[in-house]
Amino acid sequence: MSKVYIKEFSEGIRIDETLLVTNVSRGLTNAGATYLNVEFQDKSGIIDAKIWDANEEIIEIVQVGNVIKVMGDVLLYRGNLQLRINRVYALEANEYDITDFLKASPVDRSQLEEEIMGYIEQIDNEILHTLTLKIVRDHLEEYFTYPAASRIHHEFVGGLATHVLGMLKIADTLTHLYPFVNKSLLYSGIILHDFGKTKELSGPILTKYTTEGKLLGHISLMQADLLVFARELGVQDSEEVMLLRHLILSHHGEYEYGSPVLPLVVEAELLTFIDNLDARINMLDKAMDTIEVGEFTSRIFSLENRAFYKHNI
Repeated sequence: MSKVYIKEFSEGIRIDETLLVTNVSRGLTNAGATYLNVEFQDKSGIIDAKIWDANEEIIEIVQVGNVIKVMGDVLLYRGNLQLRINRVYALEANEYDITDFLKASPVDRSQLEEEIMGYIEQIDNEILHTLTLKIVRDHLEEYFTYPAASRIHHEFVGGLATHVLGMLKIADTLTHLYPFVNKSLLYSGIILHDFGKTKELSGPILTKYTTEGKLLGHISLMQADLLVFARELGVQDSEEVMLLRHLILSHHGEYEYGSPVLPLVVEAELLTFIDNLDARINMLDKAMDTIEVGEFTSRIFSLENRAFYKHNI
């Protein structure tokens, strides 16, 4: 029997599916019975669920991070689909494919690697080329599997590299339009600007912020690590490394958004706008995918709390 994904659920159907548990909380009925509020996920979306009369065996199975077999009914509650779970079963790791439960990049990893490496080869400044290539090559698995964020944008397996590739394509157009921009500096800044997320975030599965990420943040983490990488190559005192550190420190554009310095070279200014543009369009694309033509999205907090209209043109 083929798998039915959450996006395909509809009111009134009975399901017998495997789902990833992403959140669990307990409650008590008026009669004193334990029930569970559960959030399930697969690669197509998330759905809330209720499990009534949850005994210790059920509680042991329904743990955050577990992929479990779920039998139940799809209901409509306050305008949203919700599951009423009748039975749950534990599964072994060889009984499911984890990629069914994690949203992945629309671009294959092989293509991401090929295209980003192609842009690295266009970096003609020797110091910037060597440094950028070393960092990416030494951390291939993290670079091409980590998300770019835990929730807001590019929050999927390979999201970091997908975000970078989108930014590089924008930069490619802009450097043709503005030929005075230093392509080597801009490309290396784009490729490395969010590399600190591989320390700030826990990884592609149930992504959360690490202690180091909460205390230091990806900007300061990468700025510090860049000096370490540069020292390994003996180029830590070069102007290229100083400028690249500046691009990383300033790429959020404003003090209130976490940058300790403002962009003070043209490549840093461009990096800020390219980063913001690619992130915002990804947020819009994601929101539009949840509604029909002629409808408005929910208000999107990170886009100035606006609701966007999906037109038919």
